[in-house]
Amino acid sequence: MTTPENQHEKTLQSTINRSDIKTVRIDIVSDVMCPWCVIGYQGLKQALSQLEGEIEADIHWQPFELNPNMPPEGQDLGEHIAEKYGSTPAQSQQNRDQITQLGANLGFTFNFTEGKKILNTFKAHQLLHWAGETSTVQTALKMALLHAYFTDGRDVSDEAVLAEIVKEVGLEADFAIQLLQDQVYSGDVRALQNKWRELGVTAVPTFIINEKFMISGGQPPEAFVQGLRQITDSI
Repeated sequence: MTTPENQHEKTLQSTINRSDIKTVRIDIVSDVMCPWCVIGYQGLKQALSQLEGEIEADIHWQPFELNPNMPPEGQDLGEHIAEKYGSTPAQSQQNRDQITQLGANLGFTFNFTEGKKILNTFKAHQLLHWAGETSTVQTALKMALLHAYFTDGRDVSDEAVLAEIVKEVGLEADFAIQLLQDQVYSGDVRALQNKWRELGVTAVPTFIINEKFMISGGQPPEAFVQGLRQITDSI
């Protein structure tokens, strides 16, 4: 039988337990074209699951265009990788195979189909910024964009496709397209990208903890567990 005294003890214990949990802000500097951003976030998500009861994360996605001058028609993925990194077709395929396997291990499906293109992501970043400013579905929108591009092969530079994705996460599609056409958030996104570059971010993903500590790259879950524990122990 639950008495008022027992209920008070349970409530008090719950309050004490909650006070032991440390909340950290995590800014994830990322691009929708970056497969390692998927791997890094999936690793972080698994790490936070392991740290449940110790650490809670307040996640904010930050813009970073790997290819800000990418034309609207995009560029063939293999051609782009060869030009940018000097990779041979065999090296590029080996890298894609590695990414595909890592993704599968973390519960994400990569489909590097023939003819896949690198796309311009400036519009996607504007919508992500809008979602972060006005809703609680920024992470849902980010993951929807990543799944759309990497898993389903959709053109996430196309406004009609972006409207569909926005609607999928519960945001107003027509309003989103009007925001893009009016360039409402273009200045904010440009300013944020400049900010992260000035702070020394040169590659993505970069995870910035409490606006002070940095974890770079598509790290495995155990690396995030260790890093987050070290950071929170120092707070």
